[in-house]
Amino acid sequence: MLRPTPLTEGWTLRHPDGAGGALPAGVPGCVHTDLLAAGLIPDPFLGRNEAEVEWVGRREWTYERDLPAATGQAAPAGPAERTDLVFDGLDTVAEVLLDGRVLGRVRNMHRSHRFDVTGLSGRLAVRFASAYTEAEAVRETLGERPGAYPEPYQYIRKMACSFGWDWGPTLVTAGIWRPVRLEHWSTARIARVRPLVTVEGRTGLVELSVDVERTRVEAPPADGVPPADGVPLTDEARLTVEARVGGVTARAEVDGTRGTVRLRVPDVELWWPRGYGGQPLYDVELTLLRGTAGLDGWRRRIGFRTVALDTSADARGTGFTLVVNGERLFARGVNWIPDDVFPSRMTPGRYRRRLGQAADAGVDLVRVWGGGIYESEDFYDACDALGLLVWQDFPFACAAYPEEQPLRGEVAAEARENVVRLMPHPSLVLWNGNNENLWGFRDWDWERPLAGESWGEGYYLGLLPRVVAETDPTRPYTAGSPWSGSWLHHPNDPAHGTHHSWEVWNRADYAEYRADVPRFVAEFGWQAPPAHATLRRALPGEELAPDSPGMLHHQKAEDGNGKLARGLERHFPSPGGDFDRWHYLTQLNQARAVAAGIEHWRSHWPVCAGTVVWQLNDCWPVTSWSAIDGDGREKPLYHELRRLYADRLLTVQERDGRLVVAAVNQAAGEWTGTLTLRRMSVEGAVLGRAEVPLSAGRRSVALIGVPAELAPAGPKEFLVADAGVRAGADPGASADAGASDLGPGPRALRFTAPDRDIPYVTPEFDVALAPGGVGVGVTVTARTLVRDLLLQADRLDPAARADRGLVTLLPGERVTIGVRGWETPDAHAARRALYCVEPR
Repeated sequence: MLRPTPLTEGWTLRHPDGAGGALPAGVPGCVHTDLLAAGLIPDPFLGRNEAEVEWVGRREWTYERDLPAATGQAAPAGPAERTDLVFDGLDTVAEVLLDGRVLGRVRNMHRSHRFDVTGLSGRLAVRFASAYTEAEAVRETLGERPGAYPEPYQYIRKMACSFGWDWGPTLVTAGIWRPVRLEHWSTARIARVRPLVTVEGRTGLVELSVDVERTRVEAPPADGVPPADGVPLTDEARLTVEARVGGVTARAEVDGTRGTVRLRVPDVELWWPRGYGGQPLYDVELTLLRGTAGLDGWRRRIGFRTVALDTSADARGTGFTLVVNGERLFARGVNWIPDDVFPSRMTPGRYRRRLGQAADAGVDLVRVWGGGIYESEDFYDACDALGLLVWQDFPFACAAYPEEQPLRGEVAAEARENVVRLMPHPSLVLWNGNNENLWGFRDWDWERPLAGESWGEGYYLGLLPRVVAETDPTRPYTAGSPWSGSWLHHPNDPAHGTHHSWEVWNRADYAEYRADVPRFVAEFGWQAPPAHATLRRALPGEELAPDSPGMLHHQKAEDGNGKLARGLERHFPSPGGDFDRWHYLTQLNQARAVAAGIEHWRSHWPVCAGTVVWQLNDCWPVTSWSAIDGDGREKPLYHELRRLYADRLLTVQERDGRLVVAAVNQAAGEWTGTLTLRRMSVEGAVLGRAEVPLSAGRRSVALIGVPAELAPAGPKEFLVADAGVRAGADPGASADAGASDLGPGPRALRFTAPDRDIPYVTPEFDVALAPGGVGVGVTVTARTLVRDLLLQADRLDPAARADRGLVTLLPGERVTIGVRGWETPDAHAARRALYCVEPR
């Protein structure tokens, strides 16, 4: 069998001029992490250190180690005819040398590379050029192409956001970023397996197309006389492939270098996205055989399911609805960026934690954004297990990309390799050609400066769909996001296909989300700073202010602070110079903004078939659109997503000038019960009340009219809609009547004016501590209306986490917030960490 020898130890890193000598190098890793480990650069995530390490990305660097003598005939566990040196990922432009002899040259971070080193040993070196040098040389050859940012990321096949983004630092990496090993083999090895997995009724169909690489060896001639020219004969040994899935075994012969084995697996259990069913996975074992001897093996886990994308036209435009196992879905999504600007630091545990946070928030779709990478197997394995659908962008984002060589060949090779690599994963349901480039060509003044030069259209509408159709016909492909389906419509037309809603954040109030009903909202979002403890760690010693030097450095968006300020002014009295108040209000405003969009769009299912929030995560500590900050702490938006993406959601909306309660039921069963409506004053008085029947079918939305007499009349009044209020609880009762726990069912609130115009009473509440099952319970009992109460647990202890975010309490209601990681519980400290909306 093929035998691997990992090459993770013994590497050194040096600059070619020899200055500073050789440093220990981590593999997988990158130059920045090695320099950090050696104490030679400051942490670029802290303060304004990013600028102090800019030089690293503009240097050449060399990794070296001895190649073991155990190659060829001296391979471990017996002789081997062939030894390959295999790199799973080199970032990005490099020469691979052995004792000064060039084995090969590479220029693509997104590909693996293999070199024949049979019988060789000596000093192995990987000499990295600066990514800037390569990109600028390609730009000089092919000419300028427009982009959203000045850095030359579109001229090199590298993670684009290494060059900085409006949420990320400019840290241009180099290094052996994925594993490297020697592979020893004889006769033949499995070069590629392309698994096509489908379902026919209850029968799972698996087709494994196998590509085989053979060695060339001395084969004894039939007449015993060696050939006159001494050329070795090719060993055309008879090979077979054998596969096992779900107790079914099948075998097929290899015809030269290819073989196809097909299996029919009866009575399979379907793989479903979370919330729709289970996620059963089946082991696939494939063995390459010569006679009865195993030469190589391939093992993966698959899931049986069908996936389709319904883009049919209707009276409202062109749809964009994912259909899994015949079930039409409203996608509850988030956009994923690389979770670390140094992706070699990502571990299986970290992927599982971050994606677990997404699943716990009700997310069922994760879009891997096109300015990053094709993620590691650990990412997709976690999504398979958690039931998270994956929308995978090809790595093109926010720029015109040249289509000439040397880029075109690299794009074709990387696409074919990664499509095949990711095909086993049932979570992967959609291939997408690019992020915003079709839109950019139309709206960002690209066409005139391009003057007919290539810009990527040939990739998105030609090369990539051909690769997907030929390689992975089991999954749909879409040319871009946003994309209306053809040039007959504007690429970002909300009535057709996918839509990115950025006018609201950039120029308008978030109430404008309600102005239209896109068919699928693939990007929208609102900024907020990270958690307080994250800021304290990232900006040590700084007196925090919205415009303090470190805060401005960790705000990468164009006019980001201006947009935050204008967003606050529309809703809240100015926090003045109170940073803590500003911090709370901007985080609250982020949650309010995203809620305005999701509630509106979910209430219009099935016309709107999905929302994908920008963004789930961060790659460093920064003010951004994320729900989870760069230190992994959850913002209030994260907890709000748990409400917004729950199977059952109540929201008060307008239809034809009248208020309705939309009961959004994405659960498998019917939602029936009683809807309790209350018209209340901000002083806590119940001004009107009604109970109406609630009935919403499975996977549907029911609209329930609000009686005219219960509609709030002016800024002093608001509407409360409750489903499933605990028996006997009266959210409108006064505090003196005895406190009641906040009802367990969904609730919707409707205020008719911005907070700055609402005459709130001064909030009054009591705080008590109680031991919980895990951690401490902070119980808050409201004596007045307490709007958007938030416990900032990280102010109690940097390690502390709260189990819920924003909550509005009516007079007489109480809520218990669970806190983990708080070693010294104290009721006074808890009160100081509680924030809520206050009167102007």
